[in-house]
Amino acid sequence: MVILAAVTYRRFDSLKPPAAIHGAQLLETSSAASTLSPAGTPVATNTGSASAWVQPSRKHGRHHSSLTAAGLSADGRGPRVMFAIPRSRTKARLHMSKLAVRELSLAGRLSVVAAAILVSPAAGANEDLMRAAKRIFKPIPSIVPAVKENPITPEKVTLGKSLFFDPRLSASGVISCNTCHNLGTGGVDAGPTSIGHRWQLGSRRAPTVYNAVFNVAQFWDGRAADLKAQAEGPVQASVEMNATPDHVLRTLNSMTDYVLMFSKAFPNDAAPVTFENFAKAIEAFEATLITPAAPFDHYLEGDEYALSDQQKAGLKLFIEKGCSSCHNGINVGGQDYFPFGVIERPAESLLPREDKGRFAVTKHLGDEYVFRSAPLRNVALRPPYFHSGQVWSLKQAVGVMSEVQLGAKLSDKETDEIVAFLNSLTGQLPKIDYPILPTRTTATPKPSLDK
Repeated sequence: MVILAAVTYRRFDSLKPPAAIHGAQLLETSSAASTLSPAGTPVATNTGSASAWVQPSRKHGRHHSSLTAAGLSADGRGPRVMFAIPRSRTKARLHMSKLAVRELSLAGRLSVVAAAILVSPAAGANEDLMRAAKRIFKPIPSIVPAVKENPITPEKVTLGKSLFFDPRLSASGVISCNTCHNLGTGGVDAGPTSIGHRWQLGSRRAPTVYNAVFNVAQFWDGRAADLKAQAEGPVQASVEMNATPDHVLRTLNSMTDYVLMFSKAFPNDAAPVTFENFAKAIEAFEATLITPAAPFDHYLEGDEYALSDQQKAGLKLFIEKGCSSCHNGINVGGQDYFPFGVIERPAESLLPREDKGRFAVTKHLGDEYVFRSAPLRNVALRPPYFHSGQVWSLKQAVGVMSEVQLGAKLSDKETDEIVAFLNSLTGQLPKIDYPILPTRTTATPKPSLDK
């Protein structure tokens, strides 16, 4: 049985999580549905044995204002929802810091209804857990998804694959897309951060390229709207490939095979070798890098035996504890932006003060230390974790997130169960044959290590 408790609230700007609200009174209600007065803001839910902290959420610069959560009170008679009532708006603002959360919500965009925790005596039944999971998550499809304004064709994919692996597009001639997004190691490199031109270290962990087509935007801060925009960035970044559009085009035009491949991939273009088409071809190839048929996908498609009992217990905890508030949808994350450190600030090694996340893109104070939630598909394949790449154990990463995001201290058993569930997200990686690249000519730009 699934119990829902709907909550509507009025947002207050610059409000901190409950641990940081000093001038507030805690109230509790057991009504099936509660609407706060204009002075109230919901803070957290207590679901008996499991507490779930409300995750703040911003998407595309807009705030969500009405969300839903659920849970039973300790006596099992009705939903138990706790609210912090600021004594005055002024006092609430006095307690604002740069990490203050601009708004509170009771669940992630997709787990809003289904985070209805399974609370009846028969809540562990597969039909209840599966029903809840289907409301929050979606399976990876077995066919390549369509890409906006860029029809995917075999010729375009073949070209994009060669471009993805070709290091000659970089100024040094040694760095390719695959250098940082190694398809043999989960779509990432060795970490913690990537090594670029002249041995420079990048400031963030390279995100995986697998299933990236399903993300709301690309990069940790969402500065690229799609894979095409993303492909144009690293090749020009001085800390990465340190090339220019002109260098890329001179390199491609110097090899007849590349010119022919572009003409086949873009048959309607009079001059097909362009920087935009270079990016479109890479986007087309990366759109094929999906990993369907994970055990969790089979489970979402109705196979109740696809997950072990431990993995099902981990899935239940993942929903109940609030992990699915941020990590939901087809990619189990990657769909929205959230502050890193909702309840407490992580260690500076995990959250460097100089990296303010999405703030660099929007210049909005509420986006300081806000990042796109990490997609958790194939997460077991790609340590180290977080945008700083400083945690090498998936179990440790789960522990960090539960404490700094949810304010929950998990037992070893609970942590192991969630890790077991995360392992069920590993899908079937596509078989990628290393391409034979066009041969350079005397007109091909020579490698350069100049700054």
